[in-house]
Amino acid sequence: MRNTLLFILLLLLFSCKKISEESIRIAEADDMTKEMNSFSQEIQKKYDNDSLIYPEEKHFKSLRQVTFGGDNAEAYWSFDDKQLVFQSNFEGWGVGCDQMFLMDADETFKDKQPPMVSTGKGRTTCAYFMPDNKHIVYASTHLKDEECPEVPLRNNGKYVWPVYDSFDIFVADLEGNITAQLTDEPGYDAEATVSPKGDKIVFTSDRSGDLELYTMNLDGSGVKQITDELGYDGGAFFSPDGSKLIFRSSRPKTDSEIKEYKDLLAKGLVQPTEMELYICNADGSDLRQLTNLGNANWAPFFHPSGEKILFSSNFEAERGFPFNLYLIDIDGKNLERVTHGKTFDAFPVFSNDGKHLIFSSNRNNGGTRDTNLFIAEWQD
Repeated sequence: MRNTLLFILLLLLFSCKKISEESIRIAEADDMTKEMNSFSQEIQKKYDNDSLIYPEEKHFKSLRQVTFGGDNAEAYWSFDDKQLVFQSNFEGWGVGCDQMFLMDADETFKDKQPPMVSTGKGRTTCAYFMPDNKHIVYASTHLKDEECPEVPLRNNGKYVWPVYDSFDIFVADLEGNITAQLTDEPGYDAEATVSPKGDKIVFTSDRSGDLELYTMNLDGSGVKQITDELGYDGGAFFSPDGSKLIFRSSRPKTDSEIKEYKDLLAKGLVQPTEMELYICNADGSDLRQLTNLGNANWAPFFHPSGEKILFSSNFEAERGFPFNLYLIDIDGKNLERVTHGKTFDAFPVFSNDGKHLIFSSNRNNGGTRDTNLFIAEWQD
C-alpha cells in the first residue's frame, strides 16, 4: 500500500508541475512537494495505526504499540496520566526476570530502553503509582535472594502460577531508590494497587494461611482483612470513587478441588485456569460473584463510569486460547466482547481521565511469543 500511495502522489505531483510549469514558480512547486510528502506521511501513519486494530474493535479509535520484545505487562498510569510504570523481562534491556520500568505516556520503545525504577535484584511484580506521582509501590523478592527465583510453569502437567513467600511490598521514588518497606509478614505479600481517592492500598497476602485481600494505609498501617473464603483472591482494583473492589478468585468447592488447591498452595503455587470475578465494597461488605462464565476470567478493571468492568477471559475458547477483553455491567448483565484477537489480550487499564486504555497483547509480534504493550484511544 505504501508503494501505491507513493506512486499516486508522485503522479499527481508530476501532472501538477507539468500543467503549471510556465505559470508557477519553482518555489511554489517545492512548497507543493512538501505538502504532498506531509500528506503521504499522514496517510501512512493512519494506515500503520489502524492496521493494529481488528475490524470489530469499535471501542478503539486508534492504537499505538509501545514495546517491541519480551513480556511486558501490568502497566499503570500515574494519577496525572503523564507517565506509566510497567514490568518487563525483556532480555534486550539486561534483565533476567520481571523488573519495573518507567515511561512517559507518549513514548515508544522500539529503538530505546526505558529507565528501570526497581533495584534490578530478585523478581518484582505489580508496580502502581502513589498519589504524589513521585513514588511507586511494588512487590519484590530481593530481600531473600538477589537472583531471579525459579519460575515453575507446570505442576503434574497443569499450568500454575508461583506465589513466592519472599515477596514483600516496597515504596520507591522514580530514580529507583527504595524509600519504605510496607510489609514484613512471613509469606506472600504482593499485587498492591492504590485507590483513586489516594487513601488506601489493596493487596493479596497469605498471612492467614490462605490467599486473601487486605487493605492498608499508604504508610502500611491500618491493615484490614477484606476476604475470608477459601480460594485465591487477587488482582484487586478500586472503583473510580474508591467505594468498591473488583478482583479475580478461584473458589474450590468439592473435596478434590479443595485438596488440590491446598496442596498447591503448600508448594507456593496456584492454578489460575478456573477463576471468576467478584465485586464488593471497599470494606469487604456486600461481596458477590460477578461472572459465572467458566475457564479463566481475570485482570478486571473498572470502566471510568464505575458502572462496568473490563476484563480478560478465555471462556469462549475450547483449548485455553485466545484470551480477549470483555465488558460487563457491575450487575453482571450486558456482556460485550471488546477485542477480537486470536491469541492473547489482557491487563487492561484505563487512564484516570478515561480517554486511553493500555493493555498487553500478542498481536503484531511476528509470530513470536512476545507480549507487548499497546495504548488505545478509547471510545464508548
